[in-house]
Amino acid sequence: MEKRSPFLLFTLALLALPVSAADTAVAVERQADWDKRQAQALVLQRDGSARQVEAESLYEEAAKACRKKFLVNDCLIEAKKLYTQSHTDAKRLENEGKAIERQIKKEQLSDSDQRRAAQAPEREADRQAREAETSALRKESAEEQAAQEADKVRKAAEGSKRKAADAERLAKKQAAHEAKVAAHKEKAARRAAEAEAAN
Repeated sequence: MEKRSPFLLFTLALLALPVSAADTAVAVERQADWDKRQAQALVLQRDGSARQVEAESLYEEAAKACRKKFLVNDCLIEAKKLYTQSHTDAKRLENEGKAIERQIKKEQLSDSDQRRAAQAPEREADRQAREAETSALRKESAEEQAAQEADKVRKAAEGSKRKAADAERLAKKQAAHEAKVAAHKEKAARRAAEAEAAN
């Protein structure tokens, strides 16, 4: 993956934050500046790396050439000085590119923090609205559940009243039936006694 992709992802995340039209224009300008400086930083880093590689290859060639000369050590010392100087310059370029990149990231982080701080009241109001909505839904749900429980209790009470009334009606019916059966038995026993007395 390219070295620039985390940078792009970070900047895209920053641009995704909701802002006003004026803020958007400022953000676009700021982003253009960051992109330009990021490109400059990458050029410096690549140039520095390339110069380091070039310095190493030149030193190796110089060291080979020095071994063929009469004053080998003097030649090697001079080649080492040239290598050190060119390597240091190349490293400075690369470090300058890295410093620019770090500065850009620092500015982006600061910008992100400022946007987040500016949006904090709106996010807090949104959070409070969601809490109020959730609280209202919970209250409504609790009231609905309480109403359902009360309805169950009422229906259970009606059911037990109905059962008691049914049981009482059945008991009266059975008592009336038993009284009727007892009256028939008594009547039948009387007839039987009258018939027997008549015989």
